[in-house]
Amino acid sequence: MARIDHEIQRVLSQLISTELKDPRLGFTTVVRVEITSDLKTAKVFVSIIGDRHVAAQTMKALRSASRFLRGELGREIALRHTPELTFVEDRTTERAIALHQTLERAAATEPKTP
Repeated sequence: MARIDHEIQRVLSQLISTELKDPRLGFTTVVRVEITSDLKTAKVFVSIIGDRHVAAQTMKALRSASRFLRGELGREIALRHTPELTFVEDRTTERAIALHQTLERAAATEPKTP
């Protein structure tokens, strides 16, 4: 299953970066893919660089391109069934940056001990 997840991630990353020409699409990275055991559906976790408006527009673009991406995925990977794609925004990187900034501010305000 992990190999299938990784292969779908690789192919979708390539397709999104090279084949999609939607102007709503921001800088998008496919972080990971989780496919169900019956291979019918796949959750595609994407990280989007930009503000909330850019992220919302990118998610709309990905959802509208999901049928095209599924068709292309079926041509690239030989599976019995090409899974339905569900795109989920992964905000882990964004939260990690915010946490890092909070820790830096806390360290800067902490009194220095001699």
